[in-house]
Amino acid sequence: MWKLYQFTLCPFSRKVRLALAEKGVAHDLVTALPWAPDEAFDALNHFGRTPVLHDAERKLTLVDSQAICEFLEETEDRTPLVLGTAVQRAEIRKLVALFDQGFFADVTHPLLHEKMKKRIVLRQAPDSGQLRQAMKLAHEHLEYIDWLVGTRRWLAGAQLSLADFAAAAQISVADYLGGIDWAGHEEAQGWYRVMKSRPSFRPLLAEKMDGIPPPRHYADVNS
Repeated sequence: MWKLYQFTLCPFSRKVRLALAEKGVAHDLVTALPWAPDEAFDALNHFGRTPVLHDAERKLTLVDSQAICEFLEETEDRTPLVLGTAVQRAEIRKLVALFDQGFFADVTHPLLHEKMKKRIVLRQAPDSGQLRQAMKLAHEHLEYIDWLVGTRRWLAGAQLSLADFAAAAQISVADYLGGIDWAGHEEAQGWYRVMKSRPSFRPLLAEKMDGIPPPRHYADVNS
């Protein structure tokens, strides 16, 4: 059986977990914390990053969330997530890259550094200026999502796709860390409520990171 090496607030692990759940692929979760060296995990991935999908029986190890998702797309017929015409698939991949790279760099990574790494690893107080900047940039990304869901049924078009799950994975971590202000973003918030209501999302909403409690609204599918 597959084992997914991940940790609760890794947005890329969440993206893969959502894809695995949507496709009904059986797997076990193994916690791998990037600040806690583990020889077994490092042997699978010398970069020491999550997520890693490993099957000992197949002697197969997959690294990088997008590589894993593309592998699942090519090997699992159930619930296609990169679908449509070549143009439509290109749009999906473009938006996945936007959220994996742009949203992560602007919003998720600064929040993780200030509110998780500094608290758990460095034992330092967060920089309020960095937090304000991350939330400011989050507004800009949410404005783009407002536009997308105002002109399309889903982020990349008429059908639910990996773009929606990549975006929701990043937003869910930022929301857990209190970095999302939904005021003025009714379209984006409505789309995110729908994503939170999916069965694949429930395990994520139920999990908590030790020492870092989420805001009260985090697991409420109506918020």
